[in-house]
Amino acid sequence: MALKAVHVSDVPNLDQVPENVSLSHSHYSPRFSKGVEVGRSTSFKAPKFLVIGHRGNGMNMLHSSDSRMKAIKENTILSFNSAGNYPLDFIEFDVQVTKDGCPIIFHDNFIFSAEDNGTIYEKRVTDLSLLEFLSYGPQKESGSMGKPLLRKTKDGKIVNWSVDSDDSMCTLQEAFQKVNPSLGFNIELKFDDYIVYEQEFLTNVIQAIVQVVSDSAKGRQIIYSTFQPDAALLVKKLQSTYPVYFLTNGGNEIYYDVRRNNLEEAIKLCLEGGLQGIVSEVRGIFRNPSAVNKIKELKLSLLTYGKLNNVAEAVYMQHLMGIDGVIADLVQEITEVVVKMVKPCEENEEILLEGEEQIQVRPQFSQRELAFLLKLIPELIQ
Repeated sequence: MALKAVHVSDVPNLDQVPENVSLSHSHYSPRFSKGVEVGRSTSFKAPKFLVIGHRGNGMNMLHSSDSRMKAIKENTILSFNSAGNYPLDFIEFDVQVTKDGCPIIFHDNFIFSAEDNGTIYEKRVTDLSLLEFLSYGPQKESGSMGKPLLRKTKDGKIVNWSVDSDDSMCTLQEAFQKVNPSLGFNIELKFDDYIVYEQEFLTNVIQAIVQVVSDSAKGRQIIYSTFQPDAALLVKKLQSTYPVYFLTNGGNEIYYDVRRNNLEEAIKLCLEGGLQGIVSEVRGIFRNPSAVNKIKELKLSLLTYGKLNNVAEAVYMQHLMGIDGVIADLVQEITEVVVKMVKPCEENEEILLEGEEQIQVRPQFSQRELAFLLKLIPELIQ
């Protein structure tokens, strides 16, 4: 099939994806009007290839020259509802809990701001009260601006958190109240990679989040996910209603906790804890495609995240490999690609029927064939 979006040869730097896609600006309804089957089952099987909006309409990359990475403030109601204009299935966002017990939506472990004299200070998000957290950035009621919000980039620079369309900080409860109920929530339980957490602390945090979900979900599709292995096991233990996924870098980085270091350990954790699936950094999958068959044979779901999910060829490759869905930043572009990718399969499924038995349409590849296909996109796995 012909893909009309972002091409690998045009991507020298994955922080900047060329704008070579012609798209309409019409509003879409979700591709799965009845939602995906999650419920109380022990496994989660997505009926279609899922697209999940990363932090809503995409993460903010303030050092990027690509304006789309700075269009809308990430992890805000505005970002969530903007993403819902496209045929998404879920939005993904990060949840932490303030020191007074309120689940709030924010990615970074630390919040940066500046005093009137220009002095920059940082505070750990979980050391803030709810009122302190909400005092940063645009304010809801008055429309005024609160404390200036800064951000630390990966190279250590402190920059203004400047986007085209700003919005105020929000709580998890607000997201349930103000975001279209047909849009599923992938709730990432956010913890600091460099802290060893006590069981009591993890339990209190997870109970606060689970309580809000229990009180507010009202039929909305929910997936929990986390990089913290003990938190993944705890959330599964504390609630049985929604599927829990373990997040992993897939071997791209090494951590003190060996359970985080590769796909094999992620599989082991899922089996031991009764988790429903894995969310892997996509490069870990491309480097180890044989893991996909193993994960599927064990009836675990597999999603991916990472910058490569903003590249059409990488998304199509995952569809062929049998991956269940992607978390992407370029929501508009990738949803269009997936709609075009999935539609021919659906049409073929209607045609290729023999009695009561349906012919399988999705291509099946041997490991040798997959290796050959992966060599066609070497830029993706460097």
